[in-house]
Amino acid sequence: MTTLRPSVFNPIAAADRLTVSLGDRSYDILVQKGLLDRLGKELTPLGLGPSAVIITNPIVKRLYATRVIRGLKTEGFDVGLMVVPEGEAAKTMQWLNRILDFLVRTRRERQTSLIALGGGVVGDLAGFAASAYLRGIPFVQVPTTLVAQVDASIGGKTGVNHRLGKNLIGAFYQPRIVLIDPLALTTLPLREYRAGLAEVIKYGVIEDAGFFEFLERDMLRILARESDSLDYILRTSCAIKARVVSADEREGDRRRILNFGHTLGHALETVTRYRRYQHGEAVAIGMVAAADLASRLGLAGKTVVERIRNLVQGAGLPAELPAHSTTALIHAMRQDKKVKDRRIHFVLPTQIGKVTVVPIGEADLRAFLREEALAAHRRRPTRT
Repeated sequence: MTTLRPSVFNPIAAADRLTVSLGDRSYDILVQKGLLDRLGKELTPLGLGPSAVIITNPIVKRLYATRVIRGLKTEGFDVGLMVVPEGEAAKTMQWLNRILDFLVRTRRERQTSLIALGGGVVGDLAGFAASAYLRGIPFVQVPTTLVAQVDASIGGKTGVNHRLGKNLIGAFYQPRIVLIDPLALTTLPLREYRAGLAEVIKYGVIEDAGFFEFLERDMLRILARESDSLDYILRTSCAIKARVVSADEREGDRRRILNFGHTLGHALETVTRYRRYQHGEAVAIGMVAAADLASRLGLAGKTVVERIRNLVQGAGLPAELPAHSTTALIHAMRQDKKVKDRRIHFVLPTQIGKVTVVPIGEADLRAFLREEALAAHRRRPTRT
């Protein structure tokens, strides 16, 4: 069992520029309203070269591509655009190859930057393509979903899914900058916005009890997307992730705390073929289950479980493990990239703001999943 203690952390609500400190791979995270309209101005000082290719999906293209392209061209960029399907259906080797084909056909050189304009899928695809094309070209994250703004765009994890598991093929490849425009969230569908809150809640559980308490107090204002509350959760979440990634870029030890809720969450996404749950919805179920597991192992008190469950449900997210094959879930978890020494590891809360990483034997895990499914069934309201 490895216990990971949080470093002393004081959330900073006022800072709109944060840094991921990785030596010569360091980069800034900028959180400011209106960034989508002045992308070119923010990129020009970085000396990226005159060519840029935007990777986006149909919905984001319709909402924001014209504005972004205009801003880039005003600063002298030669801009290309490629559209990939929305959602996990695009996160495949086939779509990766299509991006690479586009770059080759349009004769893009090493001075070309790939700009990921969209959610986590777009960022993963564009980043992986950037890492592979000409052995590496610059990559810029412009996330437009909450889950991408607080999590997926930061840290350099890029890649695609395999039919047997999520994110099994990819590379660590850091962006040159992350540009977050909170105004992009005003057009985000409610379900996607709520799903992003799962990652926000995660940060409170793993690192900052005070932030968790803020989420408990202010969830109604957060759900209403009130500007002050939204800015605070964006900047605090980004600050926490930047600190964790700066301390452990390639998930050697400390960065594993970011997997809270993801071991079971990824398995749920895999066994339901990415059709039933948004990523954050699956993570929400995984977080509550992990808290229950911590309680059953005697690592956390019932109050910890209740607070996590109540906050997840207060955000409008699912908290109950659905009826599903325990064997299928365990098989999916075996394929997960977080398996170490053929053992399935869970990030478990011991209190709000502190977690531990624990290997769980398959027999114990099978028994727990069956008990969890039965408990979820008992908690569901009966129809009259």
